[in-house]
Amino acid sequence: MVSKRLPPLNALKAFEVSARLLSFTKAANELFVTQAAVSHQIKLLENHLGLKLFMRKNRTLLLTEEGQSYYLDIKDIFQSLQESTQRLLAKGAKGTITVCIQASLAIQWLVPRLSEFNKLHPDVEVRIKADDRDDDTLTDDVDIAFYYGHGHWPGIIADKIISEYLQPVCSPLLLTADNAIVDISSLQQQTLLHDTSRSDWKRWYKSVGIKSNKVDHGPIFSHSAMVLQAAIHGQGIALVNNILAKPEIDAGRLLVPFNKVLVNQDGFYIACRDNQLDMARIAPFRDWVLATVQNEGDDILDADDSHDKMQG
Repeated sequence: MVSKRLPPLNALKAFEVSARLLSFTKAANELFVTQAAVSHQIKLLENHLGLKLFMRKNRTLLLTEEGQSYYLDIKDIFQSLQESTQRLLAKGAKGTITVCIQASLAIQWLVPRLSEFNKLHPDVEVRIKADDRDDDTLTDDVDIAFYYGHGHWPGIIADKIISEYLQPVCSPLLLTADNAIVDISSLQQQTLLHDTSRSDWKRWYKSVGIKSNKVDHGPIFSHSAMVLQAAIHGQGIALVNNILAKPEIDAGRLLVPFNKVLVNQDGFYIACRDNQLDMARIAPFRDWVLATVQNEGDDILDADDSHDKMQG
């Protein structure tokens, strides 16, 4: 009679390794046991299941049809167990924190400042995970996430760090070319660079009260960092997030030809689970981000007063 109980775990592991390597000897080496011990575990499993799992042909170990089917079913289970264990150990490791953040925000804002956190907290290991989704990245293997949105998520503590406004930027080359940008009407002779869709430029033109036949043209990029690079290389004029453009503007690689900016109601937030706010590996990083934002002042949290703000 076939048992309805689950097979012994040791026997299952011996089978998974033997089936993967098609060798009891190699399986024994991986499991740090003898070949006889592996053979014994395989025999126990076959008796438990009432099925033959292996056969030998010309001194080669092969899986039976039932063995092959069983192996394909359980190998992912063992892989999942291994990954779950690794995540648990990483999560519980003292001084280790996993931060999920949009790639562009990481490149332009977080990474250049991360050395300051490392100096203050040399015992904390920061792991950066890039993900461009807006507000569903605080998964089980993530301690802190940077969200983009309205600021209210169930079960989440979220602090606003960046108020977003969109500003036109271009390479200095476009200000000296034959068709140089001198005012807003000059955009009719320029290529517009679009981030993800054409909606931002459409909103910007609507806010300044000008109709344009250029809005439905120009390349669309799926990533903000690519839009910035295209603008830096003089491929057109881009409408980009203030915080992402600031390093390039400060370095002189990009210029702001017009002071008219489009203010968004949404912004960037640093988020963690409300029941983990005071955890030793989370609090120092969160506090450092908030302090950094505060110290760097209004040019990060709010649109600069020198700009002509327009609600998006």
